[in-house]
Amino acid sequence: MKEAKWFAVYTRPKWERKVTELLTKKQIKAYCPLNKDFREWGDKRKIVIDPLFNSYVFVYLTEKEHLKVVQTRGVISFVYWLGKPAIISNEEIDTIKRFLDEYTEIKLKKTVVRPNDQVKIINNPLILRKGNVLEVRNNTVEVILPSLGQMLVADARKESIENNTYGEDVKARIQTSI
Repeated sequence: MKEAKWFAVYTRPKWERKVTELLTKKQIKAYCPLNKDFREWGDKRKIVIDPLFNSYVFVYLTEKEHLKVVQTRGVISFVYWLGKPAIISNEEIDTIKRFLDEYTEIKLKKTVVRPNDQVKIINNPLILRKGNVLEVRNNTVEVILPSLGQMLVADARKESIENNTYGEDVKARIQTSI
């Protein structure tokens, strides 16, 4: 039997939670990353919890189980890369989970990976991961998820990142080595 892997499925708009629930009932491991965001309406500020990736749910399964997924109400298709269902690495799923545990109000950006200076993260959810500095900014950490072509963006503290090349602390956009 082939080894289970993480895949991304594309869902109907606003169906991410429902699809996750339906797949779980079919005993398929499904993950819908949820982001805490603060919204203001007039004089009220409220926490809203929405899916981080619009119309995407991650599933952990073998290729034999793909049919059960596409037969699920609300699932449009698997996300494909080069004609095959795109495989999401365990490390990227773990990175998403750790990032969501540590930060709120995360934003997504489409991105292209561009290598530069090597860094090592010494604190927070990506501890001891190495990556590339893409751009230095104050109070921001951005982590690239290569297989998704997305970048997670959140506020960070200065003590979270150590520059391996110069031994100096920096705030940076980071491409993790995952």
